[in-house]
Amino acid sequence: MKLLILGGTVFLGRALVEAALAAGHQVTLFNRGQHNPEWFPSVEKLRGDRNGQLDALAGRRWDAVIDTCGYVPRIVRLSAEALADKVDHYTFISTISVYKDTSQVGIDEQSPVGTIEDETTEQITGETYGPLKALCEQAAATAMPGRVLTLRPGLIVGPYDPTDRFAYWPLRVAEGGRLLAPGRPGYPTQVIDVRDLAEWNIRLVEQGQTGLYNATGPDYPLTLGEVIDTARSISGSDARPVWVSEEFLLAEGVQPWSELPLWVPESNPQYAGFSKVNVDKAIQTGLAFRPLADTVRDTLIWERTRPTDRQRRAGMTREREAALLQKWGEGQNA
Repeated sequence: MKLLILGGTVFLGRALVEAALAAGHQVTLFNRGQHNPEWFPSVEKLRGDRNGQLDALAGRRWDAVIDTCGYVPRIVRLSAEALADKVDHYTFISTISVYKDTSQVGIDEQSPVGTIEDETTEQITGETYGPLKALCEQAAATAMPGRVLTLRPGLIVGPYDPTDRFAYWPLRVAEGGRLLAPGRPGYPTQVIDVRDLAEWNIRLVEQGQTGLYNATGPDYPLTLGEVIDTARSISGSDARPVWVSEEFLLAEGVQPWSELPLWVPESNPQYAGFSKVNVDKAIQTGLAFRPLADTVRDTLIWERTRPTDRQRRAGMTREREAALLQKWGEGQNA
């Protein structure tokens, strides 16, 4: 199979290239060459910009394309229309953030998506991200009716993740000592290893599958306590989680998801279904999950190759954590 990947040199793109090559497919990348241009020296690379600079695609044909980096409907429409007569199949990587109501447990592919008043905006914020992605889905489907596979991943994790969200926990646990943990050990969470997502995506393309699929995991109720326990086992650390109440964290201005990744307040009914998305359809079509221990181990191995003094994009500083733990302890002993 001849496969075109839009992007292909960051996190999910890298995993898709590796999965496609491992399956024996011929891969071409189309991107601006601004991220990791040294990756995959044997893979054909076409340079251009999805925002109108698509000349490099002229006169070419592929069996399928995977769009890893579409965020604005206008640009997705340009790409999909330009490729409509050049590919038979289009995968659009969307997000579970498209859903309008995360208060509902068991959100499935038929649940309503969010909308936005100004559909022409190209400002990506916390409020516009999901609705814009939903509009991107529609743009691809309109340009290539009946030929689009739309995947809606949850939190993608594993090696080469630039966001620092999942990696915060294996790294912090590996440091040992008293560890601030939000809420309770049974707090639910959902993640998907980037390699599992990529390998499944390639299989779906091979099969010519179309339609909508939620894509997160695992296939059992995962908890934050299990993530921490697994990280402690993998690293051999003496980390001792201190489960701090959500009320205390919110009163102290702790930012859910950014300062304490994987956590959003259970006390807010708006988030009741946030980590309880229905992925039955994906599992029925072959989505499989490697053991959590493998994801934690490989993430930790990769993270340890990175500069220790770099600016992290998510997670709590040790100073902030220590101050909060002290204040929490004083309150508990008062």
